[in-house]
Amino acid sequence: MGVEDIVEVKKPDALLGVRHLQALLLFFAMLLAFSMRVNMSIAIVAMTDSSNEDYFDWNVQIQSVILSSFFWGYVVLQIPGGELAARFGGSILITLCIAINSAISLLIPLGAHYGGWKLVCACRVLQGLSQGFIFPSVHNLIGKWIPLEEKSRFGTLIYSGGQLGTAIQLIISGYLASYWGWPAIFYTNGTLGAIWTVAYVFLGADSPRNSKMISDAERLYIQTSLGQVKEQKKLKTPWKAILTSLPFISLIIVHCGQNWGFWTLMTQMPSYMKQILEVDIKQNGVMSALPYLAMYLLSFPFGYLSDYILRKNWFSITTSRKISNSIGHMGPAIALIGLSYSPAGNVAVAVALLTAVVSLNAGHYTGYLLVHIDMAPNFAGTLMGITNCIANIISIIAPLVAGLLLQDETDPADWRKVFYVSSAVYIICNLFFVIFGTSKKQKWNESETDNGSTEKAEKVV
Repeated sequence: MGVEDIVEVKKPDALLGVRHLQALLLFFAMLLAFSMRVNMSIAIVAMTDSSNEDYFDWNVQIQSVILSSFFWGYVVLQIPGGELAARFGGSILITLCIAINSAISLLIPLGAHYGGWKLVCACRVLQGLSQGFIFPSVHNLIGKWIPLEEKSRFGTLIYSGGQLGTAIQLIISGYLASYWGWPAIFYTNGTLGAIWTVAYVFLGADSPRNSKMISDAERLYIQTSLGQVKEQKKLKTPWKAILTSLPFISLIIVHCGQNWGFWTLMTQMPSYMKQILEVDIKQNGVMSALPYLAMYLLSFPFGYLSDYILRKNWFSITTSRKISNSIGHMGPAIALIGLSYSPAGNVAVAVALLTAVVSLNAGHYTGYLLVHIDMAPNFAGTLMGITNCIANIISIIAPLVAGLLLQDETDPADWRKVFYVSSAVYIICNLFFVIFGTSKKQKWNESETDNGSTEKAEKVV
């Protein structure tokens, strides 16, 4: 079914429908997934604090290995995850993702005591491996459940759950560690994840077609909006054309720059707070969370402003994406340089600059992330799988490089090196994207059929 074949169907009168429930469940899935992804950043500060009775004597290099180990597994299933979601449905994969992460979270304290840092790394690798399904499965489910007219706001709601989960985790982890010990961080995450898993098994569905709760009117509304009333054809992925496309290569590079800056700060910020700003574990968590809470809040006006600009035809789609992404990368790069020269011991200035670094990074949501869909809507999931796979290899490398640069965690000069490198990566990668990136739909978005003819692309969201 092409775009021209879509007929309008009246929106159901009910204020809330099953699609709203699915979006809420996916929002909490993202929140929990990112909570379990970042909990080690705060937990490891408490785990290696010699003032605690239950601590481990792990040096900064071992800590960097632990912090990066999640991504060793995470990169493996990015591309296969997209194919598996298309074949088996996103609901199975997302259930497995949260269930496995929850079970491992409950086991990490035991693993740390009996297996040391190596077993902790193994647990984090398994968590990363299962979280390789999270973005392909959520992308798959959004594509089946959310009507075109509601996709921007629902998509923002669902994906921003990751940032809110990051902020909440950083806030509560310090208090959990302070009052009940660092194992409470993992026990809390594991328990909440288990509750979500049970709820999703009973309430979730991989599509309106397979939902037993949805009304006929809402099902027809969703399927008609997405062009899914008839069975959709599967198009052959043009791998050679994708991998030799310079605009797509620019997406890979800018995604790598995003992950370098984001995960350097995510993994190292709690240590910076403790060693340079000398804040305690409770304050550490709250102050580390402020930038990500600001990013969560700022993502909504970025989304609405971007849509408004395009509606008014002030800029082309390509220009709009590049402006948003430049704000999202150049802004943090400049703020990082400022952070390098912030007055020693001035917590207010440092936290303000860190908040600027991370919150301005919200620009990437309406920047390169949407270009995957602009360039090739039929293969947006595949493109995201490829760029996310390669970019998350950078997520492994960035904390390790930070560990090598931080020979002395208490020396501001060493931290200045870390911030300089991240700033340079942001600037160079964004510049490459600005020069070579485009939102123009690519010719290879139309895939050839087996008999060699070119088939017009189905409308894929």
